[in-house]
Amino acid sequence: MNRRISLPIAILAAGMLGFAVFIATRPEVERRETETIAPLVRVVVVKPQKLHFTVSAHGTVEPPIESELRAQIDGEITWVSPNLAAGGFFEADESLARIDSTDYENELEAARAARDRATSALSRARREHERQQRLLSQSAASIANADEATDSFRAADAALREARVRISRAERNLARTEIAAPYAGRTRDKSVDIGQFVRRGDELAQLYAIEYAEVPLPVPDRDLAFLDLLHPFRDEGRNELEDGPIVHLRAEFAGVSNEWMGHLVRTAAEIDQHSRTVTVVARVDDPYGRSPEGPSLPLPVGLFVEAEIEGREIEDAVLLPTTALRDDSQVYVVDPNGRLHFRTVQLLRNRRDEIVVGSGLRAGERVAITPLRGAVDGMRVRLSEEPAALPEHQP
Repeated sequence: MNRRISLPIAILAAGMLGFAVFIATRPEVERRETETIAPLVRVVVVKPQKLHFTVSAHGTVEPPIESELRAQIDGEITWVSPNLAAGGFFEADESLARIDSTDYENELEAARAARDRATSALSRARREHERQQRLLSQSAASIANADEATDSFRAADAALREARVRISRAERNLARTEIAAPYAGRTRDKSVDIGQFVRRGDELAQLYAIEYAEVPLPVPDRDLAFLDLLHPFRDEGRNELEDGPIVHLRAEFAGVSNEWMGHLVRTAAEIDQHSRTVTVVARVDDPYGRSPEGPSLPLPVGLFVEAEIEGREIEDAVLLPTTALRDDSQVYVVDPNGRLHFRTVQLLRNRRDEIVVGSGLRAGERVAITPLRGAVDGMRVRLSEEPAALPEHQP
């Protein structure tokens, strides 16, 4: 019985002894720390420079004045100018149509005759008034007679003034038989012809002015920072026609690409609530080239044009590829020790291939342009030997 118990105990003791010897004599394993490989990044070197900004927009050419030519008197149209046809050009105060003037000449003559009668009646009434006053002062006339003479004198004076008003009205109506526009312009549409009877207020034609043309240009409100717009109350010494930002308009007209130059002269009254744009208005003088200094090809009303507005010059701006931008206003700067640092910058413009930074970077600093996932401020990076080129600035 003792043998049966002691044998397993002896085997267990021998096993434990062997395990202890194995542990004591096993070779020691060398511990090695896992080496982390720093990510490889490409960088660009910060080079501040002066940049000239422009703002792009588009719009449709519009006339500064549009009006309806209407008859101011009744009568028959006896003559229509060839320039009143659609597309015709005319000068300021040039006769465009004529209404039969016979009745109005007669009215003027009748008004002049009435004036002459009133003048004569006033002369008689004045003499009688003066005579009655003289007699009254000598107690040789009654007060009633003197009052009657005074009343007659006043009535005659009023009649003369009324006659003069009728002459003025008759002269004005006679002048209105010659129909003209107060500005140099172009005929858009004609709705009257010879022999037609018109009444006061009837539309004769639709016209617009051609002294200059205007082009409304919607601009995003964020781009206004790049334009040197005139302040309506603080720039009184500046001429909006000469000092406003220069605008270059481009379009294809008559099968040829053309360019016209103008200036911004004002902004619209409100910001568009839906598009968040502000409409600036460009003015182009003499769009049809009436003077030798005008454009060689006309800038017609209704033409759709592309516009490039000259903006401000920004000193010490930094141009970077779009891939350098992180989280709208942040870039990764690599220090001389190869560590990455997050830097918040002032972003002036963000385009498809480039961004423009106004402040937050110094000359000679290196900005990473390689996308990095899980980047941590202070992490180590390796610099690519392949240099990264800066983008070319597109104004």
